[in-house]
Amino acid sequence: MENVETQADRSIRTTVVIAGGGPAGMMLGLLLARANVDVTVIEKHSDFFRDFRGDTIHPSTLDIVDQLGFIREFLALPHTRAEKLHAEIGSEKVTIADFSWLPVKNRFIAFMPQWDFLNFIAGKAGQFENFRLLMNAPVTNLVQDGGKIRGLTVETPEGLLTIEADLVIGADGRNSIVREKAGLEVERFGVPTEVVWMRLSKQPGDPSETMGHAGPQQGFVLIDRGDYWQCGYVVRKGSYAEFKEKGLDAFRERVAEVCPLPRERLSEIRSWDDAWLLTVRIDRLKQWWKPGLICIGDAAHAMSPIGGVGVNLAIQDAVAVANVLIPVLSSRKPITDTHLAAIENRRSFPTKATQRLQLMMRSKNKKDQADVKKAKGPPAFVLAIMRFPLLAHLAGRLIGLGFRREKLRY
Repeated sequence: MENVETQADRSIRTTVVIAGGGPAGMMLGLLLARANVDVTVIEKHSDFFRDFRGDTIHPSTLDIVDQLGFIREFLALPHTRAEKLHAEIGSEKVTIADFSWLPVKNRFIAFMPQWDFLNFIAGKAGQFENFRLLMNAPVTNLVQDGGKIRGLTVETPEGLLTIEADLVIGADGRNSIVREKAGLEVERFGVPTEVVWMRLSKQPGDPSETMGHAGPQQGFVLIDRGDYWQCGYVVRKGSYAEFKEKGLDAFRERVAEVCPLPRERLSEIRSWDDAWLLTVRIDRLKQWWKPGLICIGDAAHAMSPIGGVGVNLAIQDAVAVANVLIPVLSSRKPITDTHLAAIENRRSFPTKATQRLQLMMRSKNKKDQADVKKAKGPPAFVLAIMRFPLLAHLAGRLIGLGFRREKLRY
C-alpha cells in the first residue's frame, strides 16, 4: 500500500482530514483523492482487523464499486453471496428479502470481512499521491479558531501531531471522539436488545443459506461465511451479564433453544471470548455539522444490525459528501456552512426513514418493544411477509438499495 504515513511531523497541512478509517472514511478518502483533492485519513488502530464488524456489502455499495471500475477485482476477493434472505419461523422457511429483481447489475448481498474491504479501498486510494493514510493515530482534540474548526490533533507513536485542514470529517464511528469534542448533540432511541456474536464451524447437512431463526422469545441469525457460520443471538438488554453469571453451560443451553445447528456444535464456544457482545444502539445527531466540520456514517447515525445497513448508509454518506465537495474544492472555493447543510439535508431523509423502519421491525408490537421476553413470536413485518410474500421484493429494495441511492457524479 502506498502513501501510508509512518513518520509523523509536528504539524502538517491538508485540504480535508478524515478521522476514522472505516467504510465511510476510506471510501470518501478514495473519492476525494481521485478528484485530485489533498486528503488525509487517520485511523486510531494499527490495522483494519476487527471481527464481527459490518461485513455486509449491499447492492448499492457494489454499484459504487462498479462505477469506480473495480467490481471484477473486488468480487475476486473471498466472499459469499445471498440473493435472498430467509427466516425460519417454526418449521416454515420464509423469504423476507429478495434482491434478485433489483434494477442493478449485482443483485445480491456480499458477505466479506470488513478488513478485506478496507484494505482493498486503501490500496486503490494509495495509488494517488495526494492521499495520505496515518495509522495508529487516535484523535485527541480539535483545532478551533474564530468559531471554526481548523483541524485536529492526533497522538502518534512519535508524539503529538497537529493536522490543519479546510474541513474535518468525523467518520470515527458510534463512539466518535470528533463528535464529542465538537459538542454535537446526539438524539438516542432506546433499543433494549443485545446481539451476542459467535463463530461456529460449517458442516455437511447444515442449512444451505443465510437465514434468521425466530424462537419463542429470542432470534438467531446465521450468516454463511464460507467455511464457518457467523451467528448472532438476539436477546434483551442486560442478558449477556446474566449469562456470564450463570456460566457457559447455561448459555449454550439457551442458544440451543433457537440455534438450528446441532446442539453439540455449541461446544465450540469454549470461553466468553468466543461470544462477543454488541449492544444495539440507534441514534443520530440533531445537527451533523458545525463550521469547518461534519460527521458521517456511524458518527452521525448509529443503526441496529437489522438488515446490515450500517455500512451501506456510511458509503452512501461518503458519496454524497464527495458529490457536494468535489466541485467546490476543484474550483478552489471555500467550503461554507451552506455546503455542509446541503450534505445533511441530502442524507437526513434516508437516515431517519431507515431508523424508523428498524424501530418498527424490532418486535411484534409497540407494547412488546420494551421487553423482548414479552415479544413472543416473529416480528410484525415477518408476519406481514408471510401473509403477502410479494412484500419480500419491497424489503429487498429497502435493504439492498436504501431510501435514497447515491450515484457518483465526479
